[in-house]
Amino acid sequence: MIQSKKQTRWMLGLFLIYFVVIIWVIIFKMSFSIHELTQLRSINLIPYGDSAIVNQQVDFSEIYMNILAFVPFGIYLAMLKPNSAIVKLVAIVGFTSLSIEVIQYLFAIGASDITDLIGNTFGGLLGILFNRVSVEILKSRQKTNKIFNILATIGTASFLILVALIFMAN
Repeated sequence: MIQSKKQTRWMLGLFLIYFVVIIWVIIFKMSFSIHELTQLRSINLIPYGDSAIVNQQVDFSEIYMNILAFVPFGIYLAMLKPNSAIVKLVAIVGFTSLSIEVIQYLFAIGASDITDLIGNTFGGLLGILFNRVSVEILKSRQKTNKIFNILATIGTASFLILVALIFMAN
């Protein structure tokens, strides 16, 4: 059964909110003002190199956070482009992540890191696979999308309330 236009529009709206939040978190470092951003321009082309090492140990928490941050991206892409090949969807995730890293470098607002690119792309792949497996388990793309939309709506509303509270407290 084909999903309704209303469900697709809702899903697209949630995806756009998610994407704006990802940009706000990664590029703008959750700042409410451009003046709060520090000038930083560096590039790391060695996977899991110096940028992932803290106190002579690999900092897995940042790697995990990058992966987790992009799982929803993969889920949304799989929902919005259900007939696309996994390779094509992963390429979209990878290109998006690469674009974010390039923007950070060009505008000197963050460290461009191959480790982030790998983690983000892997997170997107996990999201795509999670969506595809969920569709197979539930035997219905429409039912799967409805469940993901409900969960995404709850998560998005909770996040926006949290941001509003933080904004009011400052």
